[in-house]
Amino acid sequence: LEVAESGGGLVQPGGSLKLTCQASGVTMEHLSIGWFRQVPGKEDKEVVCISGHDGPFCGDSVKGRFTMSSDTAKNTLTLEMSSLKPEDTGVYFCAARVGIGTFRYANEYPSWGQGTQVTVSS
Repeated sequence: LEVAESGGGLVQPGGSLKLTCQASGVTMEHLSIGWFRQVPGKEDKEVVCISGHDGPFCGDSVKGRFTMSSDTAKNTLTLEMSSLKPEDTGVYFCAARVGIGTFRYANEYPSWGQGTQVTVSS
């Protein structure tokens, strides 16, 4: 199982951006996928959104602004970010594990992408 992110970049506050997680080796319907971010000055990765057993879950800081959608034909999961704030700046990672469940912590995912930079600044 391998995953790779794409779609990061520079966006102004209030703007939108889409990140895509491409999975390979295992089809999406057998995976749990999480988006995490590492913000400047912090070592730990915080949860952004995950594909939970009972439906998508997003952290409080992004709830209502970020959503996820999957494309099973392309084996991708897209994180759609809107109303972006400077505090959303960071490196965003896609992580995956085989099996369906609700996994909210970074250490529960064995497969990680390289990360993609998102910068929200005017």
